[in-house]
Amino acid sequence: MKPLRENQTLIKGKSGKMLTDLKKSIPLTLMALPGILLMIVFKYLPLSGIILAFKRFNVRDGIFGSEFIGWNNFKFLFMSSDAWVITRNTLLYNLAFIALDVILAVAFAIILNELLHKKRAKLFQSIYIAPYFLSWVAVSFVAYAFLSTDNGLINRLLLTVGEESVSWYADSKWWPIIIIIFEVWKTVGYSTVMYMGALTGIPNDYYEAALVDGATKWQQIRHITIPCLRTMMLVLVTLAIGRIFFSDFGLFYQLPRNSGPLFSVTNVIDTYIYRALKETGDIGMSAAANLYQSVVGFVMVVGVNLIIRKVDKESALF
Repeated sequence: MKPLRENQTLIKGKSGKMLTDLKKSIPLTLMALPGILLMIVFKYLPLSGIILAFKRFNVRDGIFGSEFIGWNNFKFLFMSSDAWVITRNTLLYNLAFIALDVILAVAFAIILNELLHKKRAKLFQSIYIAPYFLSWVAVSFVAYAFLSTDNGLINRLLLTVGEESVSWYADSKWWPIIIIIFEVWKTVGYSTVMYMGALTGIPNDYYEAALVDGATKWQQIRHITIPCLRTMMLVLVTLAIGRIFFSDFGLFYQLPRNSGPLFSVTNVIDTYIYRALKETGDIGMSAAANLYQSVVGFVMVVGVNLIIRKVDKESALF
């Protein structure tokens, strides 16, 4: 009987501790509740709509009553003439964004961190991050002020030096560069701030020891700063690769002002889905394209994370 009583006492002690812990966490749970509800309503409940990717949607029959057509929506998507173009554009642009974002953000973060005048560093930091808070609608008007065929600043400068004006919104060859420039200008400041936060966690003892050993500033950056930023870099790159099949809709729709002659270099999966839904009303095909994006993104995150785990287990997301 004695072991039984001891077990009962142990169980009561554990249950009592659990109740105490629950009471202590009630305020935190209540604070988290609105976020949890939003997550359930906007992230988990809409998952039932995945079935639309396999149906010919009819408003009268509803989501679950519409005709089931299997993989036909996916066949229509991948057999269309635009499938290769939108996939190529989405992948190549995102690869360029990821590479430039890492290189420039790390470089700017190190430069700002090395500035001795900290008030000046904060000023530059504010200047870098300010474009991030502008909407693409506002940025598109800024771009139009530069690229307008008749009154654009760039064309006025070209005419001043005796060159012909360029029809920027009808000539597609310049737009890969224009899109990359505006994307980097708008987003690199946010990544810079994140890397600067990581830099503050590097102990000064490392740099003091390097100075004692006679290391130059470049050697300190190469052997201390960059290795200490590696984990942050791998996490951000992994998350970015997970969205490699997604694009910033505003960038590719608002910035080129939905110009038809530019579709060959500005049409990506997100804008294709929007135009298909707007022009044809084919909800099933749009749902199929969106599911395709999500599945590929999930596979990419898992795959990249597995590679990182083999190289450096501590830097993996999970």
